Amino acid sequence: MLLQKELGVIENSYYEHSVQRRAASPVLTDEKHADVCVVGGGYAGLSAALELAERGYDVVLLEAQRLGWGASGRNGGQVLVGFGSEGEHAIEKQLSPADSLRAWDVSVAGLDLLHSRIEKYKIDCDYVAGTLSLAVKQSKMHELDAWANRVTNHYHYPMRRIAPTEIRQWIGSNRYYGGIFDGRSGHLHPLKYCLGLADATSAAGVHIYENSPVLVLERGNKAVLKTAQGQVSADFVVLAGNVYLAEYGDLAPEVSSRIMPVGTYIVATEQLSPEMAVELLPRRSAVSDTNFVLDYFRLSADSRLLFGGGDAYSGRTPRNVQQGMRQRMLQVFPQLGNTKIEYSWGGFVDLSLNRSPDFGRLGSNIYFLQGFSGHGLAMAGMAGKIAADAIAGQSEKFDLFAKIKHQRFPGGKYLRTPAMVLGMTYFKLLDYLA
Repeated sequence: MLLQKELGVIENSYYEHSVQRRAASPVLTDEKHADVCVVGGGYAGLSAALELAERGYDVVLLEAQRLGWGASGRNGGQVLVGFGSEGEHAIEKQLSPADSLRAWDVSVAGLDLLHSRIEKYKIDCDYVAGTLSLAVKQSKMHELDAWANRVTNHYHYPMRRIAPTEIRQWIGSNRYYGGIFDGRSGHLHPLKYCLGLADATSAAGVHIYENSPVLVLERGNKAVLKTAQGQVSADFVVLAGNVYLAEYGDLAPEVSSRIMPVGTYIVATEQLSPEMAVELLPRRSAVSDTNFVLDYFRLSADSRLLFGGGDAYSGRTPRNVQQGMRQRMLQVFPQLGNTKIEYSWGGFVDLSLNRSPDFGRLGSNIYFLQGFSGHGLAMAGMAGKIAADAIAGQSEKFDLFAKIKHQRFPGGKYLRTPAMVLGMTYFKLLDYLA
C-alpha cells in the first residue's frame, strides 16, 4: 500500500508548512447525479473539472485525501516544457514528424495555460521564469547539446547553451561541465498553485468532496462511482488519480499496470543569507541534471534551497531521507556544510515505461490521464483541459496522445519492482561510467 509507505515522509513538507489551507470540503455521504465525475484533486483533475464547469457542465470531484495531497502538492516545483528526452524519443518513434510537433506544441500550450491561470485567477504561487539542464561531464554535455539542437531545429523552441567557461555565472558549483537554459519554463510553489486552482474550481461551481476515496467504479452508459458513504452517477468520468487509482479499489487495472510509483524526496534548508542565495543560484533558475537518477533543486521565495532527487524504484522509503539527501546536496554545494535542514519529505510520481504521457478512454465515457513521468506540473493541467475538450466534442488533441501505445511494466504487480530495481542499478552504473 502506497499510503503506508509514505507515512513518515509527508508530514514534514515545507510546502504544507508554508500555506494556510481552507477547511476541508465535506465527505460524500449521499447519492449525487452529475454530467461528469472527476476522480482526483491534483492538477489534472482540478483542471478538467474547472474547464467543464466553466462550460456549463455539472461536475462532481472526489478526492481520497485532501486537495493537492499527492504529487501535485509535494513535487519539485519545476514547470517544464516537453516530456523529457526519453518521452520525446518514444513519441517521435511512434508518431509522424507532424504529429510529434503537434504533441510538443501541446506541451508548450501547457506552459501558456499555467501562466494564464495564474493571472486570471490571481494565484499567488511564487512563479519564477527560467530552468537549467546541467551536465556533469563532457560526454553528458554532448547528449544535452543533441537534445537542445533537436528541440530548437525540429520543434522551433529556443534554448540557450551555457558553455563551460560561463557555467559559474549560473551556479556556484564545480560539479557541472555545461548546460542549457530554457527561459520559458520556470518554477513555483506547487501546493500554492494547486490550492489556487482548487479555489477557482470551487468558485466555478464544482461540487468537491475530500476524504472520499472511490472504492468501486461500475461502468456503463451511466457510470456509478461508490465511496464508503455515498455514490455518484455520471455520464462521463475522468480518472486523474495516477498512482493512487489502485490504492483503494483498483478502479482501472488495465491501465494502472502501465504506470509505476517511483519515490522521490526533497529537503529544504533553513533560510539562506542573501549573499549565499546569490552565490548558489545567481539568476534563481531551477536546476536539474542529466543523470538517469537525477538531482533537481531551486531556491524558494524565502531563499531556502529545495534539493530533491534520489528516486526510489524499490517502493520502499529510504531509512534516513534527510541524511541521504543532505549528502547529495553537499556534493553539489559543499559550502552548505554548516547549513541546517529544516524540512524533508517525499512522495510518488507516476512513471510510464516509455516516459511519455498515457491518456485514453475506457469504453466511450471514461477518460484516464496518467504517466506524466516527472513532467506533470504544466502538462497535467493541459491534460485536464484536453480531456474536457474531448468530453465537449473537440477531441483532436486528446486523440493525438491516445495514439501513443503503452506497455505494462514487466513482471506484473508483484515482480515489476524487483525488475525495475535491477534495471536502475544498470542505469546508475551508466551514469557513473559515461
